[in-house]
Amino acid sequence: MPSFQALYNSLSGLFAFSKSLDTISNNVANLNTPGFQGSESFYENVMDEDGVRVDGSGINTAQGQMQQTGNATDVAIKGTGLFVLRDTSTGEMYYTRAGQFTFNSDGYLVDTVQGYRVQGLDADGKLVDINISNMKSLPAEATSLVKVSGNLLAQDSTASISSIKIYDAEGTAHTYTAQLTKNNGTATGSWQVSVLDGSGTSVGSGEIRFDGTGAIQSGYNTVDLSLTLAGQSQDVTLSFGAPGTTNGTTQFSGLPSSLTATPDDGHGVIGVSSLSFDESGVLNFTYTDQEKKTGPQLALATFDDNTSLQRLNGRLYQSPPNQDPHIGAANKGLFGTISGSTLEMSNVDLSQELGDMIVIQRGYQASSRVMTVSDQMLQQLYNATRGG
Repeated sequence: MPSFQALYNSLSGLFAFSKSLDTISNNVANLNTPGFQGSESFYENVMDEDGVRVDGSGINTAQGQMQQTGNATDVAIKGTGLFVLRDTSTGEMYYTRAGQFTFNSDGYLVDTVQGYRVQGLDADGKLVDINISNMKSLPAEATSLVKVSGNLLAQDSTASISSIKIYDAEGTAHTYTAQLTKNNGTATGSWQVSVLDGSGTSVGSGEIRFDGTGAIQSGYNTVDLSLTLAGQSQDVTLSFGAPGTTNGTTQFSGLPSSLTATPDDGHGVIGVSSLSFDESGVLNFTYTDQEKKTGPQLALATFDDNTSLQRLNGRLYQSPPNQDPHIGAANKGLFGTISGSTLEMSNVDLSQELGDMIVIQRGYQASSRVMTVSDQMLQQLYNATRGG
């Protein structure tokens, strides 16, 4: 009977509008959740003229607003892509737009909420846990070359180098000095170089020579030292410049004697002073000596239909049914770029949600009114059959 059908149709409307209101309330509740993507409800006919139902909800993949945080491990995606997270207890992979990450005590980059490990790409493009344990500091390096620069006054008979710093294999710095004595009895422009340790004991010596133009001569431009530091032998070369040039040490008249020795290599243990992600998702390290190195690269994922992702909570998704992820790097192919020290905020439009809520409220009221009228008609029919 038509009145019964109207009753069922209005009841289906009440259920559908109620479920849509659940979706809107969840969107509004996550208005300030980083990386949250709102949901949209879809309606369909149950059968021809037999009411309505919510066929499901889809993910709104519109870009959320970017907000700078100043935290180097916060990252956001501009464009297509999802960060990939791994639950180490189950091996399950999850996906998110919320780039709130931090390094744990073991050096792994993890999600700050669940503690899942953020995935990067290895040399073959395969997913791997991002770990920086071997990049938190640069190991000590022994000095093998020291470059000497400056000038020796041609009229002087003696000169000195006040400090020659040499690092051993454990990163400890040892300071030496050098005495230079003109050796004209051997050859014009010849100087004898004697390197001394802190107690004034000679640890090595050699000869350097300059030509008539004041440039260092080939074969006489270095002094080699054989030292024993940190319990092991260490060969160090003092280079006074490139032969035939004025790059390095010179012997000119009119310029006072002044020599500086600078280690060309070798250092103690060096810590990280700063790190940052570039637009390709590569982690860049700057160390306290201003040396720069590149580290792991973030992995991104996308699917053939990102709107059908299976939401686990406000931040995490699982793969859509029967879809495998496309894995790659930011700023390449399908994927957007990475913005470091930034979070993508929720893409929920509060004005839109409030407008939709009013529409749902009116629809709910209308369905409720239809149900009331249908009930009254059935009551009248019932009374008529009783002769009332």
